[in-house]
Formats: sequence, C-alpha cells, structure tokens
Amino acid sequence: MTDKQIIVLDDEPDILELVSLHLSKSGFSVKGFGAVADFYEGLKKANPQLIILDLMLPDSDGFEILKELKKDEKYLNIPVIMLTARGDEIDKVLGLELGADDYITKPFSPKEFTARIKAVLRRASPKKDESKRMIGNIAIDLQRYEVYVDGIKVDLTSTEFKILSILSEKRGWVYSREQILNYLWGNEKMVIDRTIDVHIRHLREKLGNAGELIKNIRGVGYKIES
Repeated sequence: MTDKQIIVLDDEPDILELVSLHLSKSGFSVKGFGAVADFYEGLKKANPQLIILDLMLPDSDGFEILKELKKDEKYLNIPVIMLTARGDEIDKVLGLELGADDYITKPFSPKEFTARIKAVLRRASPKKDESKRMIGNIAIDLQRYEVYVDGIKVDLTSTEFKILSILSEKRGWVYSREQILNYLWGNEKMVIDRTIDVHIRHLREKLGNAGELIKNIRGVGYKIES
C-alpha cells in the first residue's frame, strides 16, 4: 500500500467516483472535492503528492487555480494533472506552460489514467542515491525541490526545476529538445519544441548571471557547464 495522497477537484460526481475508485484500487489515498471552496479548505488540511484539476468548473477556472497553486511556495512543486473534456491543442499547451505535469482528456481509459498518474509521480520523485548537486554557483536540492544561487533561494516552477535537474544530471552532456520533452511529459506529443525554449529563457532569467551556465547548442538542444 502506497502512502501517496492525491487530491481531485471535479464538479462531476460520476468522474469523482470513477477517479477515486480506480486510484484507491491502486493503493492511493484519494480526497475528492466538487467545489472550489471545499478544495481549498481540504488542501489546507492535506499533504498531497499530486493534484488533479478539472478545467471547466462552474465557480472557477482550472487554469486560474493552477496559477494560484504555482504562486504558492507550499504547493509550487506538487505535480498537477489537468483533467477536462476540452482537448484543443492550445488548451493543452497553455496548461503545460503554466506548470501542469500532464493533461488528460475525458473520456479516458481508467487503466491509462492510473498509469499516467504513476508516471507523473515517478518523474516527480528525485533519485534516492543523490539529493544535492552543485553546478558552479548553483546549488540544487533534489529532495526539497529548492535551488540557490550564491546562497540565495531562487523560486522556480516545477517544470523549470525539472529542466535544471535533467541538465545537471550529466553536466556538459547535450540534451536535445526531444529528450527534454520526453523527460517532462513522456509521450505527450502535443507539446511543441519551442515550449522548451520558453521555459529555458525563463529559467535563465531567474538564475541571473548563473543562467549563463546553460548553453544553447544550435540545432541540437541544451547543456549546462560549471
């Protein structure tokens, strides 16, 4: 039995019941909410390892909730999966660029749904044999999802942190955009290559002078050097 707790926000009772049933069968602890106010209240009392958000809600918008979560340091690094009947590519790209870790459209296969939940949790878990890395003046704490430059904490989105994590895994190693995309979102090919360029630009800006350690290899991808 896993100790992973998952919070689900969806205003459709049937979807909430379906999601809770299949995740519970896989050993997850699930708390479901049908209203935004109840979701926020429940979030204060919970310690979720993953959050599932419906996009279309009668009393709010899933994108707005996602933005609020990613602005709060307490929830910044908790993986978020968007669950919605809207399958437009622009919505998927927007959700991922706002920091969502996956985007699942309704109707969905319960088996695939559960498999993708597990995949996101695996990608979010740091390697057990290494918790800290130093790249030049950048300190990366993989257990706490924290990054420091010259001892000063830098707030990154979960996507930015993951990009820095994969680049720092093998310093000097060039990662193609395709490799970075696969690391972040698996086989979700709705994400376009230039999405990585946008995240890299934001990451460099937040790292300040240390952002110069991230090199663009024209026509190939990116690497980080100390």
